[in-house]
Amino acid sequence: MSAGAGDGDKGMPADPVVEDAVIEDSWRRLAGITPARIALGRVGAGLPTREVLRFALAHAQARDAVQTPFEAARMAGEIAALGFEIIEVASAAPARDAYLRRPDLGRRLSEESRTLLRETAGEPVDLAIVVADGLSSTAIHTQAIPFLIELRARIREAGWSVAPVAVASQARVALGDEVGELLKARAVVVLIGERPGLSSPDSLGLYLTFAPKRGRLDAERNCISNVRGEGLSHGHAAFKLAWLIRQALARQLTGVSLKDESDLLLVNGRPPALQLG
Repeated sequence: MSAGAGDGDKGMPADPVVEDAVIEDSWRRLAGITPARIALGRVGAGLPTREVLRFALAHAQARDAVQTPFEAARMAGEIAALGFEIIEVASAAPARDAYLRRPDLGRRLSEESRTLLRETAGEPVDLAIVVADGLSSTAIHTQAIPFLIELRARIREAGWSVAPVAVASQARVALGDEVGELLKARAVVVLIGERPGLSSPDSLGLYLTFAPKRGRLDAERNCISNVRGEGLSHGHAAFKLAWLIRQALARQLTGVSLKDESDLLLVNGRPPALQLG
């Protein structure tokens, strides 16, 4: 009789089969809900080829966003089609290379544009709007019109008077201070292409400044960023901006002294409906 085959083994249950526990890859789940570069994997000490190629593509898209020529005339036509008056202006930067090397030139108007705005200015208005290429003309080409459609409705709801929209080439945020001052606006809003990230080459930024004039500091502005399909929606951004404009005009200030509390008015996470008369 072989060992282990005796009568004493009869009827004994077999050892249970222990299956390997399944451990979910939590990084993979997180990678599916964010554009951030996480859980890329590795091949030896390096990245997988697919991730190297994805990075190269994102880097190229960011460079293209900065270098793509701003189609100012096309944008002016599309904005005019929404019912806004238009004026085209330019910064003191003569070309894109100078704009990138000399940020100070992008913060002030060219002499021709300064003269044009002086001649255009009429009676004081509540709001001036500047649509500026910034560091991503791609963002303006993609996001400006759908955002302005939403903002136009909020402007009508509030009854604000608006100066001609300035379509600005080779512009930085501070250019809006001079534009708003020359157009006699109580506040200025600058729509500008944000510095491209490696996952967001088309992100729109919004900057609000009360009592615009040359020399304003960044601390005197309110900023709403990441306005795009994959970020803050156009409708929600317009709602937040309208709330800030209303508070800025009432309190006569913007910047670090004005905290954005518009989310307290959201209904089920969404802006309340417009109240147009």
